[in-house]
Amino acid sequence: MSDLAAPVIRIAAAVIDDGAGRLLVVRKAGSKWFMLAGGKIEKGEQPVDALKRELAEEVGFVVDEHFLTPLGSFSAPAANEAGAIVTAELFHFRTTQMAKASAEIAEALWVAASDAASLPLAPLMVGHVLPLVAARGIVSAD
Repeated sequence: MSDLAAPVIRIAAAVIDDGAGRLLVVRKAGSKWFMLAGGKIEKGEQPVDALKRELAEEVGFVVDEHFLTPLGSFSAPAANEAGAIVTAELFHFRTTQMAKASAEIAEALWVAASDAASLPLAPLMVGHVLPLVAARGIVSAD
């Protein structure tokens, strides 16, 4: 199957840092891949609204959209759906909220951006998120 024929999954996800140089990554139940918190954009839903909903469901975060900084749209092979492409609307925000894994999330970890590469990461994380974080200096200690 060529990439042109691959199903596209539209998601909204967040690069979340804690102000201490750590990035939040999550792992869904039944998956080995760590990725950003966020999820599928429902029909008729705006990416910001999808992200706010998903963050509340997955890690218990309440987010004011005024604190979300858009980072752009990025595509990569989907980690958990063979043959599919994920197109992610990425946002950044900083929080001191405690993440608690819920819904389909089995694990939520705060990890130093420099240590994230040692984890099994989704293709979007490897190909776009970590290079973006490094290039823009997004995750930093205050």
